[in-house]
Amino acid sequence: MSGRIAFQGELGAYSHQACQQARPDMEAFPCTTFEDVVELTRSGEVELGMLAVENSTYGRVADVHSLLPRAGLHIVDEAFVRVHVNLLGLPGAKLADVKEAHGHVVILPQCAGFLKAHGIKGKVSSDNARAAREVAEGRDVTKAALASELAASIYGLDVLAPHIEDHANNTTRFLVMSRTPDDTRRAKEMITTFTFRVRNIPAALYKAMGGFATNGINMTKLESYMVGGSFTATEFYADIEGHPEDAPVKRALEELRYFSTQVDILGVYPADRRRD
Repeated sequence: MSGRIAFQGELGAYSHQACQQARPDMEAFPCTTFEDVVELTRSGEVELGMLAVENSTYGRVADVHSLLPRAGLHIVDEAFVRVHVNLLGLPGAKLADVKEAHGHVVILPQCAGFLKAHGIKGKVSSDNARAAREVAEGRDVTKAALASELAASIYGLDVLAPHIEDHANNTTRFLVMSRTPDDTRRAKEMITTFTFRVRNIPAALYKAMGGFATNGINMTKLESYMVGGSFTATEFYADIEGHPEDAPVKRALEELRYFSTQVDILGVYPADRRRD
């Protein structure tokens, strides 16, 4: 598939890496915000959007989860990207020269142990790739960036210390968004993502979830979100294994709808082989 895929961040960001991994034949198009990614995809200015939704160390990306149900888009794929944090410096710089490491607020805690061990002070940047670009432009050997190898190659920086993340399994999950759904694909493992609001009756959530248990459906994610700033209105976001046309999934969704006021399927897509 040719065309463009939008992502949040600058060239060299981990979202850019996700685009190259999931859609290597498409041109990656950088955006300032997640909302920009959604709007460009919804308007047709780009064919697809790439959104980060959760990290194994940091947790969920709250802005994206609240944005998804109202995006008017459909999930067509997921991509798990192994996040290797690298200390990037000017060509010829040494690790001992570095006094400050610049990176996004999410990435700083992911390599806090390394920074402390080497007496390097973490500085917040709005974007990891932007930090790499600014280090390259600044020409100060005492300043480094926490970013990807891709950012190093784009901005002409040296990898002063590779893979400095504190946790060996540091991984980010991304979702590929499209204006149109594609429920026709089949794979050995399928994921169905949906949101729902339960009826205002006692034990509504328990009853709504019962169909998944009795039909042997594995639910891999269930999260709740406040709706419209009200403490009494809650929306749930869920991932399950299976396709809505599978008989057990169909029965479970029918039971869910009976106990819910609203059920919206956000996407049906093959599980990324890197999921495990």
